[in-house]
Amino acid sequence: MSTVMGSQQETHFKRVLGLPALVFFGLAYMVPLTVWTTYGLVTTETKGHLPLAYTVTTIAMLLTAYSYGRMVVVHPIAGSAYSYASRSFGRPVGFMVGWALLLDYVFLPMINYLVIGIYMNDYFPSTPEWMWVVLAVILVTGLNILGIKLLANANLIFVAVQFVFIAVFAAMAIGKITGDVEVQSWTAPFYDSDTELGLVFAGAAILALSFLGFDAVSTLSEETENPRTKIPRAIILCALVGGLVYIFQSYLGHLAFPDWQSFTDVDSASADVMKFIGDDFLNSFFTAAYVAGAFACAMASQASVSRILFAMGRDGSLPRPIFFRLHPRFRTPVTGNLLVGLFGLTALFISLATVSSMISFGALAAFSFVNLSVIKTYLIDREDRSGAAIFKFGVIPFLGFAFTIYLWTKLSGIAFEVGLAWLAVGFIYLLVLTRGFRKAPPAMYTGEEDENEVATA
Repeated sequence: MSTVMGSQQETHFKRVLGLPALVFFGLAYMVPLTVWTTYGLVTTETKGHLPLAYTVTTIAMLLTAYSYGRMVVVHPIAGSAYSYASRSFGRPVGFMVGWALLLDYVFLPMINYLVIGIYMNDYFPSTPEWMWVVLAVILVTGLNILGIKLLANANLIFVAVQFVFIAVFAAMAIGKITGDVEVQSWTAPFYDSDTELGLVFAGAAILALSFLGFDAVSTLSEETENPRTKIPRAIILCALVGGLVYIFQSYLGHLAFPDWQSFTDVDSASADVMKFIGDDFLNSFFTAAYVAGAFACAMASQASVSRILFAMGRDGSLPRPIFFRLHPRFRTPVTGNLLVGLFGLTALFISLATVSSMISFGALAAFSFVNLSVIKTYLIDREDRSGAAIFKFGVIPFLGFAFTIYLWTKLSGIAFEVGLAWLAVGFIYLLVLTRGFRKAPPAMYTGEEDENEVATA
């Protein structure tokens, strides 16, 4: 009996996370400075209305964040959209959603490793880019294995560095605006006679990628105290705070450097803005803070995907002996972390443009099914069809679903090619797993069974 109990205890997470740690985890995943990654691209696309585009995207992402929060109340378990879709639409659909989500989560750590390698090589030209990539993979994987509490503490530091930079940037930008720059219109970045809403919405679709991360908070449900209350709050706060931070930075950037048509290169427009506002000092500070943010994002994204692999292994969707395993001391999913770390090493020979084009496919699939899961769970399964319920569990999730479908129309051709190929591989594996659907998929483990019942099962 003691052996069985010991085995059971090794596959349960410790509930150690509170609301602040969850919010910092989500913000670390989102990277507060990611506004500068697509700054030039979307500013040019919207003809100088990046703050308005971010406002539109923030509102739209809050709709999906709301749906995530509603599903956490019903299913406070690890696995995110994979778990929600499984319980709402059945295990085969849940498996495919989880498989699509893996495409997003697996590529996200890799793109951060690439960014770290590129920026550090630029800072230290005598050192090879591959060295920084390998070092980042080792550090991120090691921190994730050592424990989620250590990860949360590290995220606090890296997010704090970004907010320190934002404060310095804001002070110097305001000084520039009140001193050297003649502001012709304080409202122009949001709306003026030249605003083209079609272009603004096209830019907003691109900016949705800046919000990847608020959903990752839901994967920590089994390590959170009182997850039914804290996880929904954390998800909404991540989307809201992240959006406000993006809007704030882009607004100051537009006021201090209004001549967006003079960008040297739209891909590196942030350098033009930083140098104009604070010369080399601000540009160097920005680079250092951005690398720190990329490191934090890599840690958060790797923690999420390793827990999704654990959840899929626990349910039997992936081989249980391999994936349903926690470190005996640190109680973290070692196998998932090592596999994601190894996959991250492909950053040594893949381009940044290729990785960037893949990320949105899995995320948008997850967002779509989470919104649909709310409708299915509350209105259909629970048959709660009062006026208030139809609005809360029908109208709002449907608007979130409609927006994600709209974003799908903005994906590049290569994203669809790779994404659909990935789904095809997943579907073939599902056929093998279920023997052509003649065998029922593995039963879901809810994470809430009584421990004595599990031990004696």
